[in-house]
Amino acid sequence: MRRWPITDGATPPPPSARITAEEASLDRALLVAVLRAAYSGELAAAHAYRGHWRSLWQSRRAGVRAEIRRIEEEEWHHRRLVGEMLTELGSGPQRWREVLMWSIGRFFGSLCFVGGWFGPLYAAGRLEAANVGQYEQAAVHAGRAGLDRYLPRLAEMVATEDRHEVYFGSLIAHHPLLPLASRVLGWRPAPGSTTGVA
Repeated sequence: MRRWPITDGATPPPPSARITAEEASLDRALLVAVLRAAYSGELAAAHAYRGHWRSLWQSRRAGVRAEIRRIEEEEWHHRRLVGEMLTELGSGPQRWREVLMWSIGRFFGSLCFVGGWFGPLYAAGRLEAANVGQYEQAAVHAGRAGLDRYLPRLAEMVATEDRHEVYFGSLIAHHPLLPLASRVLGWRPAPGSTTGVA
């Protein structure tokens, strides 16, 4: 949306007229590396979001709970799509990364039951911003490697992750801790809708 314009699902990255077979092979390897990281990252995100929506049991938070639950489902869907791409590329997940990301996701999902709401929402927005960049990077490598068939899927994932980032950002846009967190951790929600607090 506000980054590399692949949101229409058809616009490939600017082609390099003189890309060599060696460069295409390197881009394919880089694509696999990005997708492996994304695959495990989606596992962490899904588990963290599951903990987050389960911690929102009050009826006044029913709308936020339902939305975060829907976002969790979209993370699982992205994991399936990335897994399919990895299989097609003759690769798969890295076991050590899967264990690490599973642990991280479960840990942060558990924290949602004992902490306040700002931290989990800020972390979720920051994570989604990183996911957008990751899928954009994957699209660049796919385009340079001649794997244009992946561009529509990657474009859909960029658009969805961008929507997630905007949603989480809108929930914390007016929180008094946001300026400090942004200075220290480097992410600030994009200007736009401000739904209010969770």
